[in-house]
Amino acid sequence: MIRLMAALTLLIFAAACDEVTTSSAPSSPPLQVQNVPDELRTGNQTARAFSTVVTRVEPVAERECRRRTSNVSCDFRILVDDRPNQPPNAFQTLDENNRPIIVFTLALLNEARNADEIAFVLGHEAAHHVQGHIARQKQNAAAGAVIFAGLATLTGGDQGAVESAQRIGAQVGARSYSKDFELEADALGTVITARAGYDPIAGAQFFNRIPDPGDRFLGTHPPNAQRIETVRRTAAGL
Repeated sequence: MIRLMAALTLLIFAAACDEVTTSSAPSSPPLQVQNVPDELRTGNQTARAFSTVVTRVEPVAERECRRRTSNVSCDFRILVDDRPNQPPNAFQTLDENNRPIIVFTLALLNEARNADEIAFVLGHEAAHHVQGHIARQKQNAAAGAVIFAGLATLTGGDQGAVESAQRIGAQVGARSYSKDFELEADALGTVITARAGYDPIAGAQFFNRIPDPGDRFLGTHPPNAQRIETVRRTAAGL
């Protein structure tokens, strides 16, 4: 039992560390960096670009959502988190009525160099909802909790050990296919971005300016080069 719990602890430690650890040294092949002009030099330019992007991308995302899903809310609500000191981030979640919400922080918008990058991020986050990634992640977490709890029970663990194993299994399970989810969202996000009239390849250049997560065990994001290649391949097929 001690060996099992030690192994489970190592797994969750790896998962937790991946959340905060970044590396500026890419572990994947060097990316071909395009010269991306900085078209958004002021806050007013960024605000206008964001407003235009939302106006153009949101209806396309909702149309793709209705076409690809059933019994799912496709009425996106797009918000900006204007709290100070928030890191660059964008994410998709659901409200209490399961309405999809996409949130951008100001820091992320300020790092965008053009409307294509904002459009691609919006398309990517919308794709997470269309593809049901939140529900699928919960299913993976539940499966991981059952498996780890079963292992703890089989090895004679007490109630506390079983509960601990459940928590660890849920976190490991939730991360099991997170890289696949990101690539799926990149592919569908490319489609949404292009159909809204923006250039997804130019938008994906955002990846060239963020640390490369590489290919970490239980990492949540795939290497940047793999993501850009997914965008290029999907765009070529449109």
